[in-house]
Amino acid sequence: MTETRLPTHAGAVFGRYAAGVLARLLYRVRVVGGENVPRSGPVILAPNHTGFLDAPLLMGTCPRPVHTLAKKELFKGPLGWLLHGVGQIPLDRDDPSRGMIKAGTGVLDAGRILVVFPEGTRGAGDFSELRTGLAWFALRSGAPVVPVVFTGTAARGRTFGAMPGLRSRVEVVFGRPVTLPTGGGRTRSALDAATEQLREALVAHREAVASRIEERK
Repeated sequence: MTETRLPTHAGAVFGRYAAGVLARLLYRVRVVGGENVPRSGPVILAPNHTGFLDAPLLMGTCPRPVHTLAKKELFKGPLGWLLHGVGQIPLDRDDPSRGMIKAGTGVLDAGRILVVFPEGTRGAGDFSELRTGLAWFALRSGAPVVPVVFTGTAARGRTFGAMPGLRSRVEVVFGRPVTLPTGGGRTRSALDAATEQLREALVAHREAVASRIEERK
């Protein structure tokens, strides 16, 4: 098994700049709640996930550089070289490796931002079912978890044809940070309880964003 190294901060800085420029050339991007991302220290971003655009859009709009846990299948050929170069981390969703865990915790221990898609894959993006990885990293690090919701990035879909058209309006909405109680332990029951607490916070943020969209219509 190949050891996953701690991604470089410089790569993530470059990735943020490049993704931000590209996103704003291709789409009409609006960022809401960027002030909710702490300006220093370890942070975990927990976005919903409905389309291919979500990860690069978050990379380009977060106020700070990010390191994203992304499925290992993407880390092949030129795309894999690029993802490694901009500081992203390969993830085997069925069998997380020690190297990936070390890289993720290393990012947080270094006071950086780790992006964990809590649902584990693209889907409805409603946070109805969460994997336990998000809570594990939050309990392990004590880092605040910032909910993120995308609008306009895609209807539910798994093909590039589901991506929004050029110059479409897309929005990235950062919610208020959630910090899990300290001293909760790392037992399975503690992990399940923390996962449910985070799920409720993420669902509340998504519903607040949906209500605001309805009010604008």
